[in-house]
Amino acid sequence: MSTQFLAIGECMVEMAPTGEGTFAMGFAGDTLNTAWYARKCLPASWTVGYCTAVGDDKVSDQMLAFLEGAGIETSAIQKRDDRTVGLYMIQLKDGERSFAYWRSQSAARCLASDRAHLDNVLGRAGLIYFSGITLAILPAEDRTAFLEALHKARAGGAKVAFDPNLRPRLWEDAETMRACVTKAAGLCDFVMPSFEDELAHFSDPTPDASADRYLAAGAGMVVVKNGPEQVICATEDQRQSFQPKPVSGIVDTTAAGDSFNAAFLAEYLVTGDIVASVDAGAGLAGRVIQHRGALVDVLEPA
Repeated sequence: MSTQFLAIGECMVEMAPTGEGTFAMGFAGDTLNTAWYARKCLPASWTVGYCTAVGDDKVSDQMLAFLEGAGIETSAIQKRDDRTVGLYMIQLKDGERSFAYWRSQSAARCLASDRAHLDNVLGRAGLIYFSGITLAILPAEDRTAFLEALHKARAGGAKVAFDPNLRPRLWEDAETMRACVTKAAGLCDFVMPSFEDELAHFSDPTPDASADRYLAAGAGMVVVKNGPEQVICATEDQRQSFQPKPVSGIVDTTAAGDSFNAAFLAEYLVTGDIVASVDAGAGLAGRVIQHRGALVDVLEPA
């Protein structure tokens, strides 16, 4: 198995509140957040790469420099001279976040337009990580090509992890979102939903129901996150529940799920231990939400 963790999706300019009425500029995005934390959690024997598309402008160059400075490989990132990168602004109320986006011309929407490039970069990965947002931003034909490339890479030996991260405003309609997310889940070794999303958009009555639905779709393992409540880990043969330790002093829940996914996968890739993996994921997420912004230095680099 290759020792490359490859995350795929959209890295954006982040404007995060400082708490003093101003905003600080950074770079983030759900799959990028996970890659950033995975680099912190994985041993040096693993590489962490990011696959997306960016513009050919100064802010895109700054983004690439940021990724490289974080130890994330950028060789899978394509540059386009007709687009730039997207931007989002975080708004906070009582520790909960909402977002305003400017991303209609984001270069990342073209990340799957070059099928040969996509096959090449996915074929080198040991673990491929993507999200429902990765799928949502793609044109329909590129979405189909992406899933075909994913199937091919998995057949070649890659493991695949997927956070459905359901964001209906990014999709053509809710029915398309549900159908595509379900199809994608069937191509994955790890599906890592958040129950709040599954309740809202699939009407699952319990986290166990979410796990059952994704297992029925063909997922290998389902890890259902549920805020401070129990984490459910299920396969066809086994089901376990874990109660995360309480977290006090919550400041900003941005990247809670992204950081959980990173630490869980990093631990599981190295040890294969479910208990240790959930503990690592919940522990990192708990520290992250005690700080502002998506990317916070709560771990030393691996």
